[in-house]
Amino acid sequence: MNEQEYAGFWIRTGATLIDTILILIITLPILTAIYGTDYWAGESIFLGFWDALLNYILPAIAVIVFWVYKSATPGKMATKLTIVDAKTGGKPSTGQFIGRYLGYYISMIPLFLGIIWVGIDKRKQGWHDKLAGTVVIRSNKTEPVKFESQV
Repeated sequence: MNEQEYAGFWIRTGATLIDTILILIITLPILTAIYGTDYWAGESIFLGFWDALLNYILPAIAVIVFWVYKSATPGKMATKLTIVDAKTGGKPSTGQFIGRYLGYYISMIPLFLGIIWVGIDKRKQGWHDKLAGTVVIRSNKTEPVKFESQV
């Protein structure tokens, strides 16, 4: 009886840092070109269409597209992690991926407790994973996966 190795808090944090750096490498120069260097010193949270597009909409689309086609973002791929369906161990549906992304917002609202939950949970699921019915696993394992039913 083999049990899959769930990805814990720190390896997932590392994957998120990689993704964040990649997004910043792409968006920072574009935002600076559009809004100038005052963009970074301004006190406004929202500066308009390009701000919303580059900081919220395009990153969301990119993440969901990577999840749908690769079951991982570049950061998760670099750290050899994969998102799978919590019940079957198979690829989650597009709806699960979209729900997982939206679940991040719910996970962050109460002082990031839903994200920190990854470090506490037996299956290393954040609230976004629980809401979407997903788990993040180490994908470098070669043994068969045995998923336990969630009770």
